[in-house]
Amino acid sequence: MKINWGTGIVIGMALFISFIMYLVINMLTDKKFDHDLVTEEYYQEELHYQEEINAETNAFSLEENITDKRVKDGWLIEFPENLELSKISGNLNFYRPSNEKLDFNIPLELTSHQVFIKDEQLVKGRWNINIHWEYEETPYLYKNEIVY
Repeated sequence: MKINWGTGIVIGMALFISFIMYLVINMLTDKKFDHDLVTEEYYQEELHYQEEINAETNAFSLEENITDKRVKDGWLIEFPENLELSKISGNLNFYRPSNEKLDFNIPLELTSHQVFIKDEQLVKGRWNINIHWEYEETPYLYKNEIVY
């Protein structure tokens, strides 16, 4: 049976549309492609954005800022040596953009100028580190994007 060119075009278009529909349905149902919002209360967070900018500016104005680096068994965060530990309060937030279930917070209860995050808590990939902290009632914010 011979197929004319019009029938061939219709068959080709039907196959193309079927392929696209397969891709769309696969992307919508596969958990691997499920991305979460940065925050559920986006507009509420936006109202406090200027406070975040001010806290980040305060952190940049310090003589010595927080540093973080990868070490053998995890991730090391170091606070400035010239700060009194008892006056530091806040929390440390590890945010995973690709999976909300991997996010975690650690309240800052410092006994030394270093905070160590073990390998078991960090999965390979991109992480956003946010440290919201106060020293002598002045807010500070440290942000860093890392690839672990």
